[in-house]
Amino acid sequence: MSQYDYDLFVIGAGSGGVRAGRMAAALGVRVAIAEDRYLGGTCVNVGCVPKKLYVYASHFLEDFHDSANFGWQHQAAPKFHWPTLRDNKITEIKRLNGIYDSLLKNAGAELIDGRATVTGPHTVSINGKELSAERILVATGGWPFIPEFPGSEHAISSNEVFDLEKFPKHAVVVGGGYIAVEFAGIFNGLGANTELLYRGDLFLRGFDQDVREFVAEELTKKGITTRFNTNIARIDKTDNGQFEVQLESGESMVTDLVLYATGRVPNTSNLGLETAGVELDGKGAIKVDENFQTNVPSIYALGDVINRVQLTPVALAEGMALVKHLYQGQQIALDYRQIPTAVFCQPNIGTVGLAEHEAREKYANIQIFRSSFKPLKHTISGSDERTLMKLIVDADSDKVVGVHMVGAEAGEIIQGIGIALRAGATKSCFDSTIGIHPTTAEEFVTMREPVS
Repeated sequence: MSQYDYDLFVIGAGSGGVRAGRMAAALGVRVAIAEDRYLGGTCVNVGCVPKKLYVYASHFLEDFHDSANFGWQHQAAPKFHWPTLRDNKITEIKRLNGIYDSLLKNAGAELIDGRATVTGPHTVSINGKELSAERILVATGGWPFIPEFPGSEHAISSNEVFDLEKFPKHAVVVGGGYIAVEFAGIFNGLGANTELLYRGDLFLRGFDQDVREFVAEELTKKGITTRFNTNIARIDKTDNGQFEVQLESGESMVTDLVLYATGRVPNTSNLGLETAGVELDGKGAIKVDENFQTNVPSIYALGDVINRVQLTPVALAEGMALVKHLYQGQQIALDYRQIPTAVFCQPNIGTVGLAEHEAREKYANIQIFRSSFKPLKHTISGSDERTLMKLIVDADSDKVVGVHMVGAEAGEIIQGIGIALRAGATKSCFDSTIGIHPTTAEEFVTMREPVS
């Protein structure tokens, strides 16, 4: 009989922790999973899922407008009711929480409601009780970061934005990452006067430059005010409950809401990791090797808390790889290259592979194929929304090394193209593939001449 209470104790029931715990339990491993907040982690509760639901909601007004030139007549202007969206979202998230609960229990894992802290290489403390485990897995994810400045307590993060009591008439979104860009589109699409502030020259740093510039143009056309090289100096609450925002430039504005989407940090505070001697990097992320093992042999970590690639499917893949390694004897080194990803701004971004600046650093001779056009739908709708598509090719091998798109359903399209890149597709493969007509996606197989 084992000397430990459990074979595997998982701290955090987010995407990676649940996947690892469930797979291990299904193999007969004695698993316990501790969670003190909500099942499913950030993605299910305050991330991917509710965000995508809100993106859907924010696009309907454009759809109503676009439908007029297709013959649909509206007797009255549509009116948005925030509590309906918010409360239906809450119902859906509760349903998903229940599914996660059932998945874990049906697999044989024990779910413990409470905050677990590490007290040693093989021990954790939870709800006033100390438990032992042969291995401990830390999968506590990330946490929104709001810098401290005068009045920063008046700003909200992505944790709070989904459940606002009242929808704002005017919203200020601060940040240059995908969360900031997505929520600027959500607020704008739902009817708020929206301003997006970013301290740098242009948002979405790290993305392809053409994509960044194209998205900035499209957001501006949709009515979002973008302010670059701008930072907030202080926020003061007014007598009527609004907020006066003072910019470092000396300019001020009054708003109903300030959302800070300025990044997420590894959620490693107050976990007791220092007690066991677990090493962290300079950003607070847990250091792990290729098998997700920390410097303490019995303690592992994965997902956003190790700060490699902060994406839900990556955490899921890491969880599966860890279980296969620990309990099935497989050595699986995850390949973090060519991970398809999407930004659900409006229009959407879909991307896989290298950005142009990355490709120029890696390859001596690249070719760029680029197309910008008005999609068929908008030739009648009256909308001036455009689509951008871009292929980056290593001319010496003919391999396609990067694919980027800004347009409707970009994420859906790029998912399939991601498979092609993983399979080593060349530009000749794209050229010899017959397109589906009429679709936007066929443009990827009809771009013949590189741009200069």
